[in-house]
Amino acid sequence: MTTTDNTGDNTGSVLDVEIDALQGGSADLSRYAGQAVLVVNVASKCGLTPQYSGLERLQERYAAQGFTVLGVPCNQFLGQEPGSAEEIAEFCSATYGVTFPLTEKIEVNGEGRHALYERLVGFVDAEGHSGDIRWNFEKFLIGRDGTVVARFSPQTEPEAAEVVTAVEAQLAG
Repeated sequence: MTTTDNTGDNTGSVLDVEIDALQGGSADLSRYAGQAVLVVNVASKCGLTPQYSGLERLQERYAAQGFTVLGVPCNQFLGQEPGSAEEIAEFCSATYGVTFPLTEKIEVNGEGRHALYERLVGFVDAEGHSGDIRWNFEKFLIGRDGTVVARFSPQTEPEAAEVVTAVEAQLAG
């Protein structure tokens, strides 16, 4: 699916999508209504895995202002997230001190693409890319109203000026 109107399959708020938490049970995305959320497909064995540190710093810096990072484990890119839920949780906590929520491991591309990513992939980033997720650590900023407001490439560091500016704009609005 590739669109250029920045709506994707946005038949409702991204936060209306049902997805489970990493450790089971509902991740209850609706609880983030009214907050800014940075959705990131994550992996433990990727060259970009050190981005967990920047993601956690964003979480710590802005959580009290109504912001959260939402990590979405995915094993579709060279098998770089092979672990079980318990292994992923332990790795994130022990290696990077992750405190932000993590969802169940899902597919972000292809026929098995999760509904969450169906709603995200139509949004165009600053370079004009829309459609399939390119790699681990692609980032989507969800505004307080539950709509996608920005998309950032996997190589964009979590604390890059464009990400921080976009987050702060959502928190100010």
